[in-house]
Amino acid sequence: MAGYGDLLRTPGVGRIIAAQLTARFPNGMTSLAILLHIEHVTGSYGAAGLVLAATSIGQAVAGPVTSRWMGRWGMRRVLTATLAVCAASLAAIAVFSLPLPVYMVLGLICGLATPPVQSAVRTIYPKMVTSKQLTPLFSLDASLQEIIWIFAPVLITVVATQAGTVPALLLIVTTLLGGGAWFILSPEVGRVRIPRSRRRLGRVLARPPVLLATIIGFLLIGGCAAVEAGVVATFDHGGLEAGLVLGVFAVGSLAGGLAFGHLPIGRWAMARRLAIFSVGIALTVVSLNVWWLGGTLLLAGAGIAPALAVIYAMTSASVKFSDTAEAFGWIGTGQLIGAAAGSAIAGFLIDDIGPTGAYVAAAGFAVASLAVAIAFVRGFPDLRDRDASPIPDTEPVHTIG
Repeated sequence: MAGYGDLLRTPGVGRIIAAQLTARFPNGMTSLAILLHIEHVTGSYGAAGLVLAATSIGQAVAGPVTSRWMGRWGMRRVLTATLAVCAASLAAIAVFSLPLPVYMVLGLICGLATPPVQSAVRTIYPKMVTSKQLTPLFSLDASLQEIIWIFAPVLITVVATQAGTVPALLLIVTTLLGGGAWFILSPEVGRVRIPRSRRRLGRVLARPPVLLATIIGFLLIGGCAAVEAGVVATFDHGGLEAGLVLGVFAVGSLAGGLAFGHLPIGRWAMARRLAIFSVGIALTVVSLNVWWLGGTLLLAGAGIAPALAVIYAMTSASVKFSDTAEAFGWIGTGQLIGAAAGSAIAGFLIDDIGPTGAYVAAAGFAVASLAVAIAFVRGFPDLRDRDASPIPDTEPVHTIG
């Protein structure tokens, strides 16, 4: 923990972490709030699912595109434009009574305009700290983002049930604008300029570490999404036990990231961390007892943030600085598709064989991620004797004085 203390004392690091976490806090609330609101307005979970699907498609498509735009038009311009459009579309969903197709269009626009804060901040990090601090910073970032998934769903559920779904959505809009403005106005966002990439969109996926990071992110988050569906189904559609068990899952990830963040990243680092995740997930199928699930998911969670830290570090170290934002955008898209796939497969299995089916699906995703990490271990960079900084571009200027 002393190492993290030194890291947070580095000028600007604590501020940029707090700003980006606040700007991304709506990510943990938006899907649930839209689900509750559209179901309340239409009386149909199916209709709510269609709006959510449109939103998710928009986010998946936009990830690499808006991230790449930051190298063309600058981070502040892209972040400001997407923030305004995203907030306006979400506010329209909240305050207007509209036909379902219009809600779907607004959901799609909201997804397409999701501000690429995650890609931006992970592009900024290498310019803020020393080479030795970068890997621990990625680990700290991956760990602290669990705060979003621990508190955001609880907060929005309380607001939606006590004050209504319209105030819940407007709270998200307010948080989105406030947190987004804080991040956009941070000095680091103004100082760091991403060189314009000379590659075609998608070419960055030709680099094996980026492709592996995208695939493993898809499988890892797919497993997590299946677990979430299973927990909700196990404890009667989100009772108190469901919230507590999912909270323990997130706490395990937070603790694992902080505990393992200082460890050097070799070729086998991903496989070892996914092994922890896989063992914990596999054990969930033994029993649906709340204490058993809490313990096994605490173990499984301990592998999540450390694995995500490897994903971010290997991606950063394997691409030119001009390609980092797009690379992180593709990884985000992979994770979104994984979440949708995990939830869908788990849902079908829950209908077929009950809640245990969701944990079987989660175990399948987890074991597949471990198999990929082992089978393609030579495609992972060895960062034990090097830092995770991006490959320099030939363009010499990366900051604006």
